[in-house]
Amino acid sequence: MARAHRVAVYSSAFLTLYLLAIFSFVPVPLVEADISAQILPLIPWWLLVSFGSYSLWSLGWGLFTFRDCPEAYHELLKEINDAKNDLRGRGVTVD
Repeated sequence: MARAHRVAVYSSAFLTLYLLAIFSFVPVPLVEADISAQILPLIPWWLLVSFGSYSLWSLGWGLFTFRDCPEAYHELLKEINDAKNDLRGRGVTVD
């Protein structure tokens, strides 16, 4: 099973359980009904904020450790210079 299929199966299973719990078809174990009614609507927002925080951290860490890969750094600088030279050859002011 491919990774996308696994993600789809797990996501649909989680979504089904979540919808059954939020509409009170299935009780949430070890949690009172009024407390689960207050907590369950906030789970999608919590997941969204967590994913956003992880994404920003990943980007920041990638920028922070960019110079730790000298071959990638030099390759990127070469590509930037090649692009600048190509644009200059077409008559575009780059600097």
